[in-house]
Amino acid sequence: MLNLIRRDVILQKRQLLIFIPFILFFIIIDVYPALTFLVASIFIPFNTYAYDEKAETNILLNSLPYTRTEIIASRYLGAIVYMVLAIGVTSLALFAFNKPFTMTDIAIGSSLFLLFAAFTFPLFYIFKPGYITTVVLISFALLTWIARPIASFIAEHLTAITDFIVNLSVPALYTGATLVIVIVYAISWGITIIIYQRKAF
Repeated sequence: MLNLIRRDVILQKRQLLIFIPFILFFIIIDVYPALTFLVASIFIPFNTYAYDEKAETNILLNSLPYTRTEIIASRYLGAIVYMVLAIGVTSLALFAFNKPFTMTDIAIGSSLFLLFAAFTFPLFYIFKPGYITTVVLISFALLTWIARPIASFIAEHLTAITDFIVNLSVPALYTGATLVIVIVYAISWGITIIIYQRKAF
């Protein structure tokens, strides 16, 4: 399974050369650090899916001595590995450019990535290849654009929810958020395995 994770990096050697300038662009235009961490985390996993859509890699993967459960596990575990590496590289870049960021920025960026991955990874095995990458990227752009208005609407109109969150202690807030994200990611993982087991290639 580790070989499957490593395969994604080997296949994307050229795309990885774009990764650093891509992240530096976000840093130079002074994007909110949490969003920079989010975009950096998304880069490799979603490039892998885009590549696999074009090359119909799933036919090849299913001819190798790996179970379908292992193939999906490599996707989900690989996403976490790449997220950690992307956060490390982005942190170094922010530090080099003397851009301030906090652990909260890292926590928000990584949490949003895991949630976005949890909701989108199953879609790659439901919809016909060739379209889903475009749909996912457009959806990401739209969600990024409307995230702040949605947050403002919740803060203004759903005061019971915001009051409850504000009154939580910091450890309770982080623990609760972590549990929710882990549960959603695990459910997504299970759903994707079920979809992939039933899919014909």
